[in-house]
Amino acid sequence: MSNKKKEDSIVAASCMIIMFLIFRYVPRHKMREAHVSFLFQQVMTWFFGLLVVEKGLIKYPYRSFFKKSNKTSFAFEFFIYPAITILFNLYYPEKRSYISKAIYVFSYSGVITLIETFTEKYTDLIEYKKWNRYWSFITLSCTYYASRLYYRWFFSRD
Repeated sequence: MSNKKKEDSIVAASCMIIMFLIFRYVPRHKMREAHVSFLFQQVMTWFFGLLVVEKGLIKYPYRSFFKKSNKTSFAFEFFIYPAITILFNLYYPEKRSYISKAIYVFSYSGVITLIETFTEKYTDLIEYKKWNRYWSFITLSCTYYASRLYYRWFFSRD
C-alpha cells in the first residue's frame, strides 16, 4: 500500500469510527451539549493547532483536506478531536471524586497521546519537530479541562 493510500485510509477510518461513536453514544436529548462541546473545542484547536504548526513545533507532511489553506491536520484538529471532546464532556464523572475526575481526564489524554505517538512513528500524518508526546499529553489534558470548565459554565443556568 502506498503512503498516500495508507494515510488516506487511516484518516478515513478515523473519521468513520468517530462518526459511529457520535451517532451511537450521543443521545438526541444531549445534542445541544454536544454542539457546544464540539464548537468550543474547535475554537481551542484552531488557535493552538495553528500556533504549534506556525512555530515549527509540529509538521503535518501529509494532509488530506485543505492542503493549501492551512498547514494543520484538518481532520484531527477540526473534526476528530472536537468530536472526541463531545464524548468526554457528556460522560464526564461529575459526581465522582477528584481522583476519578483526574483519571478520566488523563485517560482520554493518554489514549490520544498514545495513538498520536504511534501515528508519528509509523505514518506521514504527523511529524514532531520541537515537540514530544509529553507536550501532547499536557496540552490535551489542559484543553479537555478547559472544555469541561466552559461546558459547566455554559450549562450552569439549565
